[in-house]
Amino acid sequence: MEKLDRRLISWASLLDERTREQAHQTARMPFIYPHLALMPDAHLGKGATVGSVIPTLGAIIPAAVGVDIGCGMIAVRTQFTLSELAARDLTALREAIERAVPTSAGAYNRKIVATAAPRITELEELAEKAGFDPASYAGHWRHQLGSLRSGNHFIEVSVDEADRVWMFLHSGSRGIGNKIATFHIKVAARLNRQWWIDLPDPDLAYLVEGTPEFTAYIRQLKWAQHFALLNREEMMDRVARQLSETMGEPVVEAERINCHHNFTQSEEHFGKRVWVSRKGAIEADAGRLGLIPGSMGTASYVVAGKGDPVSLNSSPHGAGRQFSRSAARKTFTQEQLREAMVGIEYRDTDAFIDEIPQAYKPIDQVMADADPLVEVRHTLRQLVNVKGD
Repeated sequence: MEKLDRRLISWASLLDERTREQAHQTARMPFIYPHLALMPDAHLGKGATVGSVIPTLGAIIPAAVGVDIGCGMIAVRTQFTLSELAARDLTALREAIERAVPTSAGAYNRKIVATAAPRITELEELAEKAGFDPASYAGHWRHQLGSLRSGNHFIEVSVDEADRVWMFLHSGSRGIGNKIATFHIKVAARLNRQWWIDLPDPDLAYLVEGTPEFTAYIRQLKWAQHFALLNREEMMDRVARQLSETMGEPVVEAERINCHHNFTQSEEHFGKRVWVSRKGAIEADAGRLGLIPGSMGTASYVVAGKGDPVSLNSSPHGAGRQFSRSAARKTFTQEQLREAMVGIEYRDTDAFIDEIPQAYKPIDQVMADADPLVEVRHTLRQLVNVKGD
């Protein structure tokens, strides 16, 4: 832990100057309380740093939450073992998962399947209580439930240190969450201009608690966060069906963990009730289980929080980028990606070059930095990787 100033505390040993300055800029906003906590995977983001925990009094910065509201992880431990899975056709399993879950940007379900229907009903009822119609943002939002998207989102079948098989995936609130976030980011920008607020970065525009705009954002934010959670649950059920068919027997769930890492909620810290926006960070209350993925070809972790109060009970959410997507494409090759993915079943395409492990911080260093924040319960290594291009 390093105290960079009284309003910024960092757990990142790998931190470039631009990211450090961006975090300082956010930490200087007048409503930050008690301080901004910078996680080990911190890297440059839009407005606010990815890998930061931003507690605010009486205001929220919509861009600090980000456009993928509720993005996060879900993992399920099964009864299967490595030896049992290794005897199966992993290419066929990957292709089956790719057929069951729409994976690419703009790819949605053609129909609403039986498992998705009650979840959609739940979201319809929640939206009615929140006083808004999600269709005003995305008319086909119901068909987005159970879809992955591209970028760093993924589905994996992995094994832990005891050779037990896990299903593991990363996704968020899809296009509907993006539309909701983008709308409220623009509202915040318009209001800040109207109020003649001089911002160090336009993406730090904020909404003030007690205003109709703030209330509308919170209600829709909570809805999008729940959409993201149910989206992961729906995809996990589909992956489980494909694994069941591959193994010839139903999956028996020994453990299921579902956690956000892009979200906002009300919490109490250092004697005050604050809005905590975790932009690329997970909750790490004492004993709370969480998930920290690595990158393609590296380990991922099931962790338990240590409840560190200075971190605002938080921990990193992944490896954290060292190269932008465009820089990674200029730096690395498809052959280097193949070398990094030896032993892992994946779709061999140059579309994934920007997701090569070398584009990210070393996950071992991130986890070493996170030692005061979490205890590692399980270390997962990938056998099957599914991504959208």
